[in-house]
Amino acid sequence: MYTPADNRYDHMPMRHCGKSGLQLPLVSLGLWQNFGDTDPLQTQREIVYHAFDRGITQIDLANNYGPPPGSAEENFGRMLRADLAALRDELVITTKAGYPMHPGPYGDGSSRKYLLSSLDASLRRMGLDYVDIFYSHRYNPDTPLTETLGALKTAVDSGRALYAGISSYNAKRTREALAVAADLGLDLLVHQPSYSMLNRWIEDPDQAGTGESLLDVLGDAGMGAVVFSPLAQGMLTGKYLDGVPADSRRAKGGPLREEYLSEENLARVRSLNEIAAGRGQTLAQMAVAWVLRDPRVTTALVGASSVRQLDDTLGALDNLEFTEAELTEIDRYARDGGVNLWAPRSSDR
Repeated sequence: MYTPADNRYDHMPMRHCGKSGLQLPLVSLGLWQNFGDTDPLQTQREIVYHAFDRGITQIDLANNYGPPPGSAEENFGRMLRADLAALRDELVITTKAGYPMHPGPYGDGSSRKYLLSSLDASLRRMGLDYVDIFYSHRYNPDTPLTETLGALKTAVDSGRALYAGISSYNAKRTREALAVAADLGLDLLVHQPSYSMLNRWIEDPDQAGTGESLLDVLGDAGMGAVVFSPLAQGMLTGKYLDGVPADSRRAKGGPLREEYLSEENLARVRSLNEIAAGRGQTLAQMAVAWVLRDPRVTTALVGASSVRQLDDTLGALDNLEFTEAELTEIDRYARDGGVNLWAPRSSDR
């Protein structure tokens, strides 16, 4: 029987999500990797419970997380039923829909049918009456935004979600989504984009010809940013500085592509690792602290394969400040490395 730590709120800083009243921890836990049926459930429990003990109150999922798709939600649902049900009101549980989930035309995309049926299925898998945030996982040019955002509004109005969000929409499409949402009477709380020292697309000042970056749009609209993959799928952990370890995502055929590990990228990672060492941090800790340097970023969404790895990442909270000299030096190496796996979903189609 799990008993949460009494001091779980003593050390985790919180930030308001945009201009809303919702506060989120500076570091949140994502269940994209390591929480499917191919991973030991006991290890999953240890990570999730330890995260909560450390003040991580936001748990992020999506309908297709696994493998197989849906299994991360099912496994998290087992934890809820076994140990976390009494703590539901202390948790921010989020899920998403927009990527392929099952065969046929109703298992992918951004249609009203897919989004709402997916949300219902997610609630069944987790054994919940509602999620705190439900996201449109990606922009879909084949579906009108009125339909996609109308489905999010139905989710909120029906009580199946408390807040609505979008993920990987570029600056132009985010502006359009905000306008449609305003017409519908829907408040968009949050945007979930990828962001790291090797993937700085949300800073692009003229994204899709808008004359403003995605961060500019979010700051102006009062939306929060939940940034994912701040460690560039493990490239910013130091794991690949001397080759590809046998237990790494790359070695196991995960989403980290071989071309991402170019000598040019690895040379920049090695230089960033030296800067981190000068700050008394691991590379992973500096990478998380770096994305949090911008107050428009509400929280950094991280994964973990062990309690030890999670604790190492949370060490970022011990040193979140950067000098101007450090930021200037980091900018010499923190360049786009072509590692944005989600770039096609953020294109201006």
